[in-house]
Amino acid sequence: MSEREIEYDPTGFTLKEAISEAKRCLNCVKPACRKGCPIENEIPAFIRELATGNLGQASAVIARRSNLPAVCGRVCPRERQCEGACVLTEQGKGIKIGKLERFIADMDGELEITPLPKLWDEKGRVAVIGSGPAGLTVAGDLAKDGFRVRVFDAQAEPGGVLMYGIPAFRLPKDVVRREIHKIEKLGVQFKTNIMIGEALTLDDIFKEGFDAIFIGTGNAMAKTLNIEGQHLTGVLQATYLLQMVSLANQGSVDKDEIPVQEGDHVVIIGAGNTAMDAARTAKRQHAATVTVVCRDAEGKMAALPSEIQVAKDEGVNFIPLRNPCQLMGDTCVTGVECEIRAIKVPGEKPEGTGVKEIIPANKVIIAIGQKPARRIIGTTKGIEVDPGGCVVTQDRPYGMTTRRGVFSGGDVAHGAATVVIAMKDAKKVAMGIEQYVEAKKLMEECGLRMKD
Repeated sequence: MSEREIEYDPTGFTLKEAISEAKRCLNCVKPACRKGCPIENEIPAFIRELATGNLGQASAVIARRSNLPAVCGRVCPRERQCEGACVLTEQGKGIKIGKLERFIADMDGELEITPLPKLWDEKGRVAVIGSGPAGLTVAGDLAKDGFRVRVFDAQAEPGGVLMYGIPAFRLPKDVVRREIHKIEKLGVQFKTNIMIGEALTLDDIFKEGFDAIFIGTGNAMAKTLNIEGQHLTGVLQATYLLQMVSLANQGSVDKDEIPVQEGDHVVIIGAGNTAMDAARTAKRQHAATVTVVCRDAEGKMAALPSEIQVAKDEGVNFIPLRNPCQLMGDTCVTGVECEIRAIKVPGEKPEGTGVKEIIPANKVIIAIGQKPARRIIGTTKGIEVDPGGCVVTQDRPYGMTTRRGVFSGGDVAHGAATVVIAMKDAKKVAMGIEQYVEAKKLMEECGLRMKD
């Protein structure tokens, strides 16, 4: 079964299918699949438990490394990670690791078969800002280790990019809510509709008695094209489209507020996975045409090959080797003027030909990446950022910023990446926070204070 077919299978594996698939695993002595996983999920171990029908233990094994298995089982770029590293993949018989993880996580979510860890003491209090993959990972890991954690989020529902940035056809929102509920059961508190930096500052949070603060706000600001016509009506960011569709599906805004409507002619500028999400979302809004344009050759696009193929299957057009140089129109956008590029020397980068063409459009969606917002940093002294706007952190304790007690990780510190890469970094930050708080508590017990 292909990745495309997996996506359109809402029920996933049956129990019989899951156990049968798990039994195909070779249980390699040196599992390449685990090395391919950014968070080093104990893949052979949980597959082995599933193969014997022990769902509870399989789920417990996954929980040792991941707080978001139902999410990872759906949206991880598995073909470039665990499944791509599977020794059976070269034979075209690779184990469907993501689908097995998804099956176990879904069963656990429905039946609640994994026991919660016992919290014997309160090691400290930590505030987490942002409830995307990094924030949820830090919150879950610290809660399991005996910390009191409170998560602040500006949206009405927690989940960050999982809730508002990834389309429901790739990640059902009930799945996100279920994962968050599991983290809540660990004792984590969620405070929503709170804009840190406006209603509440980091200094205010410290005054409430928190020992450390984690900033995991991701890349909230979309990058813009510096070309003529970028401010025309009908030009919008992919992240805005995805958020508005999510809010409309939740009933928070009217569906008429969605910026792409039936009959629109849409051009997507960019070729990453966000561009694919935007293109497929536009098709679901019944756009008349959806065309992706990008500067590179098709084989060099940033999006996963499976995501590109799914978009093609749904009717999205692709025009590679086009460099957008102007957005056409007086007050409303009417098209995208592009310079045609060509690969003049095999193996080298494409070059401009000087020949231009106009691709008609009444909606142009920019999907060329995101960058961190400065709202929190701008209201807090002592936190440095690099030239790209990412928060500067240190290696010891891992993840601490240039202000003592304030930590950061994931996209806001290291730039845009996948969900599981953000989780990988967040797990290291959680250990750094624990080390810092333990040292802080020990010094306080000795009558000492850390220097400001």
